[in-house]
Amino acid sequence: MHSEEKELLTAILTVSIVIGIILLYFIVSIIRQQKKFRQLSLEKIRAEISTLEKERKRIASDLHDEVGPLLSAVKIQINHLEPQDPEEKAMIDKSNRYIDDIISRMREISNNLLPNTLVRKGLRAAIAEFIGKMPAQSQPAIEFRCSIERRLDEVQEVNIYRLVQEIVHNSVKHSQAQRLVIDLQLQEERIRLATADDGVGFDYGEIAKRGGGLGLLNLQSRTEVMGGSFSFESGRGKGTKYLFEIPLAAHNTQNHDKSADSR
Repeated sequence: MHSEEKELLTAILTVSIVIGIILLYFIVSIIRQQKKFRQLSLEKIRAEISTLEKERKRIASDLHDEVGPLLSAVKIQINHLEPQDPEEKAMIDKSNRYIDDIISRMREISNNLLPNTLVRKGLRAAIAEFIGKMPAQSQPAIEFRCSIERRLDEVQEVNIYRLVQEIVHNSVKHSQAQRLVIDLQLQEERIRLATADDGVGFDYGEIAKRGGGLGLLNLQSRTEVMGGSFSFESGRGKGTKYLFEIPLAAHNTQNHDKSADSR
C-alpha cells in the first residue's frame, strides 16, 4: 500500500474517531440533561403534593380544633335561652338542628381532607373505614384485601390512601361497574397495590384528545414521587385494572406519634 493511501486511511480513521467522540459526548450530555430535567420535574411535583397535603392538614386541624368547638359553644349558648312561647322554642330547636348539621358536615369535610383514622391507626384501617362509609346502595360493591398489618412511612400512607380514593371515586362516577377489587400487599421491600373493576372501561387516547385524563396524571404523579411504577389496562367494555409497585420507605415513627398527639 502506498504511503499516500496509508496517510489517507489514517486521516479518515482519525476523523471518524473524533466524530465518534463528539457524538458520544453529545449523547451523554443529552442523557444527563434528560435525567436532570426529570429529577427537577419530580422535585417540583413532590413539592406541590407536599404543599397540598400540608394545606389539607392545616385546614382539617383548623376545622377540628377551632371551628368545631366554636359551633359547640354557640349551641350551648342557644340552649341557655328560655323560650317565651312555642314559636321561640321551635326557632331554637331548628337552630340546634342547623348547628348539628353544620358540625356533622364539617367533621366530614375535615375527615376527607385528612382522615383521623389514617393518622391514628394507619393505612389499612383508613381505607377500610373509607370503603365502609360508601353508601350501601352505591355501585360498585367494593372488596378490599390487605396483608399490611404494620404502619408505613407517613408520606407513603397519605399518598397510597389518595391513590385508592382517586380510583374509588373514578369507579363510582364513571365505570358503571358492579364490582371493584382493591388488593394491597406488602411483598418483601415493596408495596403492591392492584385494583380491578368490571365496568365499561375507557379509551385513553379518546380521553387525551378531549383534554381529560387528569385523574390518571394524579395517579402517575403520586406514584413517581414515591419512586414507584404505575400501569393500567382498560378498553371499552373490558373494565379497568391498575397496578402500582412502590419501594418500601423507611418508617417514620416519630412523625406518626406527633401527628396522633396533635389530633
